[in-house]
Amino acid sequence: MNLKTVISTETIDLHLKGTTKKEIINELLDILIRSGKITDRESALKAVLDREEKMSTGMKHGIAIPHGKTNTEDLVACIGVSEKPVDFDSLDKQPCRIFIMTLSPVEKTGPHLQFLAEVSLLFKSSEKREEILKAQTAERILEVLTE
Repeated sequence: MNLKTVISTETIDLHLKGTTKKEIINELLDILIRSGKITDRESALKAVLDREEKMSTGMKHGIAIPHGKTNTEDLVACIGVSEKPVDFDSLDKQPCRIFIMTLSPVEKTGPHLQFLAEVSLLFKSSEKREEILKAQTAERILEVLTE
């Protein structure tokens, strides 16, 4: 999967302000609303929060990947970076600063799993994580993700 087909500069925010899991999720949804990727905010929020209740999407190395299945036509995604670490109930018990939200159609499993696999591969690299955190522009984050 080519991440450039899913993520653009319009779906990247370098300055998330939230201090809780729910605030971060709401900010990420706002990115998807502003960019026109989703229109039904309430069902998207419910899908993501339902998924979080089953198991936290806080991964390792300061990354969280909140996601859910909702009434989108295609897989949509956004990335946010927080200046301050946020507790996201991560697997390694560490707070997160890099957040990648994805929403996918209820009836399609393939693209969702492909996206998650691609993103998890990218972030095994401590260099890439550092580059994301140091990035000053959305364009730079897009470069790091696709190089």
